[in-house]
Amino acid sequence: MDDELIDESGTPRSRYTRLPGKGFFYPDSLDEDRAEQRAKETVEDAEAVVIADGDADGLACAAMIRETYDAALDVGDFEAALERRVADDVGTDDGDDADPTENAHVESPVALLAAGPYSIDTSLERVAAYADDGIDLFVCDLCPDDYEWIAEPLEALATSCDSIRWFDHHQWDDETVAAVRAAGVDLVVGDSDEECTADVALRSLDGGFDDRWAELAAVTRDHDLWIKEDPRSDDLADYSYWSGAEEYTTVVGAYGANLPETVHEYLEDRRVEKTARIDAAVDRAVTHAVGEWTVAVTYGRCSQNEVAETLRERGADAAVIVKPAGSASIRGSEGFKHAHEVAGKVNGGGHPQAAGCKPDIYDDMLDYAHHWTTEGQACRRVILAAFEDVAASVAAETEETADAQNADGSDTQNADGSADTGSDSDDTDE
Repeated sequence: MDDELIDESGTPRSRYTRLPGKGFFYPDSLDEDRAEQRAKETVEDAEAVVIADGDADGLACAAMIRETYDAALDVGDFEAALERRVADDVGTDDGDDADPTENAHVESPVALLAAGPYSIDTSLERVAAYADDGIDLFVCDLCPDDYEWIAEPLEALATSCDSIRWFDHHQWDDETVAAVRAAGVDLVVGDSDEECTADVALRSLDGGFDDRWAELAAVTRDHDLWIKEDPRSDDLADYSYWSGAEEYTTVVGAYGANLPETVHEYLEDRRVEKTARIDAAVDRAVTHAVGEWTVAVTYGRCSQNEVAETLRERGADAAVIVKPAGSASIRGSEGFKHAHEVAGKVNGGGHPQAAGCKPDIYDDMLDYAHHWTTEGQACRRVILAAFEDVAASVAAETEETADAQNADGSDTQNADGSADTGSDSDDTDE
């Protein structure tokens, strides 16, 4: 493929935000080979290995673990590279200097593998394959949907590692908790309504952490639990998304929640583009009435949480952001807590107010071409059908509850003798 076809330089935003990023056009087989080799380089000869979610919460844990091992990298190299990156964006640097952080993934004795919830097994397999015996292994901010698919590599590592510690704050089922602990893992799961995983790591690690680390955990929690009271939490979230795992871990390890001016300059530059993409996605949104809900559906490469929040502010009970890569994010509200049910009907899952899916409707590149040129028409159609199914189920459950109450004679009488059906308490959407 001609590189110019996927080069965004000079291409109108209205066009390139309708297409996936460059990584989409890189074959998975080649990407997996490269990831395998990089993982091998990363964990070989390491004293400890951290498998962490690549967001601000998971990487804050990685920074804390490196602090306990006195294994942080030199932040100056990353700041220098970041300064050049900002300069390149405004055309004041020729970009010929070598990047001093290019091999950062092999430089700390505490290796870091960024992972997602659906790649925990792969990361565990790579540690089992390439790490030395006797290492300390940490898993942070990741929750397996089912124990079986991580059982083999985790149990193998339990026999070769000196220790395995797992910190998280997501909702675990009791069977998975019991199985992970039975494998010999020191598992600590915090209250997902009260703590982020950085909080869990901070209170679980014996690192003699000063107030800077408690502040980092608090600001990370502010974003991860969507409290949104500290403006610095957006800085952490954006920076973790736009930077590499090694860079973010090193910078917050050195500065905590108070990021240096170089990072703020970088964020300001990136946010110009971010805001424009949000605006474009919001402008493309179309609302649909589904049962008692207003569902806003849009399309594009954008920051999904901010788009969803804007659509909620404009009256949507639920927001769907269809992505050019074929997946979709579903976000709810206080009036809609069924996002996971909708996603579950279209090859996905998640939480009541935040879920994701990728409908199984893409058989070849022609299907993707249709997806891009119609702004996800087929994907929208199957997700809206899933909303209709969930709305019908909720309505049926509400009716059954009302019928059961009537049959039991549970209606109470008001002073004037009229029936009080208690409709507020029967609102199943809440």
